[in-house]
Amino acid sequence: MDSPSHTVLVVDDDAAIRFLCRVNLELDGWAVQEAEAIEQARERLAAAPVDIVLLDVHVGVDSGLDFIAEIRERQPGVPVVLLTGSVGSPGLDVVDADAVISKPFTLDELTGTLGRLVRQAAPEAG
Repeated sequence: MDSPSHTVLVVDDDAAIRFLCRVNLELDGWAVQEAEAIEQARERLAAAPVDIVLLDVHVGVDSGLDFIAEIRERQPGVPVVLLTGSVGSPGLDVVDADAVISKPFTLDELTGTLGRLVRQAAPEAG
């Protein structure tokens, strides 16, 4: 079997969402790392680079929105996709994200959005 083509870090405090993402992304050929808290996500990013981050807006008591700037600093150019059930809520500012996927989401939406952003972020093959 071929090795996975891209690595995604899934940051969500909901184990069921992480499981759903992991299983389906792995079936689509992705290598998946998981983090259930922002601190764990920091450790994952420090340990190895990823191609994209799928980040819940609310990760326990922490804000995924606040964590975007840190991701941008640690791994410039890595796309960040927000996963949220709060789109349209007052005070939700997602301007720093490359895309937003609303819960509930379809698997095509998940794999399609991540694949498109990773292709856009990849340097042109020459």
